[in-house]
Amino acid sequence: MRLRNVRGSKEAIAESPYVINNPEEYRNKWREVFNNSNPLYIEIGMGKGRFLTRLAQQNPGINYVGIEKYASVLYRALEKREKMKMDNLYFIGMDAEDIAAVFGEGEVDWIYLNFSDPWPKDRHAKRRLTSKEFFGRYDRILRKDGRIEFKTDNMDLFDFSLEQIPLTNFEITAYTKDLHNDAMNEGNVMTEYEEKFSGLGHPICKLIAERKKA
Repeated sequence: MRLRNVRGSKEAIAESPYVINNPEEYRNKWREVFNNSNPLYIEIGMGKGRFLTRLAQQNPGINYVGIEKYASVLYRALEKREKMKMDNLYFIGMDAEDIAAVFGEGEVDWIYLNFSDPWPKDRHAKRRLTSKEFFGRYDRILRKDGRIEFKTDNMDLFDFSLEQIPLTNFEITAYTKDLHNDAMNEGNVMTEYEEKFSGLGHPICKLIAERKKA
């Protein structure tokens, strides 16, 4: 369940130096935000930020941007961020539908999608972050040899993703329906949801998608 209505969250987000509150102004200029030309990795729907925070700590030579539309959830990620000394992680509070207005063509090197909202009703299929519609957006911002990684415990959403991605300019280069008992688990960084659901015995699914080879 999403966190809601944390008092003072919107104010804290607006005032934080770690949140980019006007991200569209940095389209094609993210190197200026980080003041370097390191690769840019983003997580869409980062939740409370554990996954991306750990990656940023482990990889100081990579720039990370976490995207989360719920202010109260973003605030929890911000609480973690404020305790850490690093300069390679920023956050954006926005809806992922607007992502092409924030990142330029080929500006992003890597995209993470972790435990995304399954939007279970058929009429909401276009809102799923692994729909062909969203992959059309990723196609605009991801560099030619970029990669998309997706993890979920929702088997219906995962099967939907396996069907949708081949309809786009991307192909699935690897996948598993039992990540924690698969070679793909090497180096895996768990999210809060992943730890919770795997602890309940739910198998974790993961896929990697890259652009189709000519």
